Parts: sequence; structure tokens; C-alpha cells
Amino acid sequence: MKIGELSRETGVAVRLLRYYEAQGLLTSRRSEGGHRHYDPEAPATVARIRTLLAAGLPTKVIRDLMPCFVGDGTELQACVLDHLRTQYAELDSRIADLTQARTALGDILEASARALTRI
Repeated sequence: MKIGELSRETGVAVRLLRYYEAQGLLTSRRSEGGHRHYDPEAPATVARIRTLLAAGLPTKVIRDLMPCFVGDGTELQACVLDHLRTQYAELDSRIADLTQARTALGDILEASARALTRI
């Protein structure tokens, strides 16, 4: 399958497919004319990449996880679950930090609004 076909089938822009390939997430072989050709499993691979990106994982981590899939879905081998738990804990920490920053910004906005009403 050519890159345009893969793009149409997955709904992912050609530019992103090239990026995934450059990041080592997706592989293709080249024709004599230099055109990319993807294996029939490529749409499933792209779906996995999109699922992991939506879960907040960086491409570097996704590249490490790609060989660890079980079956056709998004289930991963048990050997990578600790790594995923670490990523999950990091997301929780970032959420807590953002919540704290949001609260602080809200306090500043409220104080500023009160100061403006006194003027």
C-alpha cells in the first residue's frame, strides 16, 4: 500500500506518516522509483501509534513499546506494564502541578478583579 492509500485508510496526514517513519514507529520499503510501500499491517500499526499518542506517551517511549504488542489490539506484554505505570504516575504528577498552577492563577485573577473594583 502506498502512503496516500495509508493516509486515506487511517485518516492520518501523509506528513504525519512520514514523521512516524522518521521516528522509527512505522516502516516502509521503497520502490525503484523511491515511493514508500507499507505492509498490510500498517493501518493497525498507525492505530496503535495514535492510541499511544492520545494516552500522552512521547514518540521515544512509543518506539520502545511497538515490539511489545500482543495480538491485533492495543494490549501490551506484561514486561512493559511497569513502564506504563511510571508514565501514568508522571501524568498524575503533571496534572497535580497544573491544578496547583491553575488555582494560583485564579487567585491572582480574583485579587486583581477586587483591586480594580476599589479603584
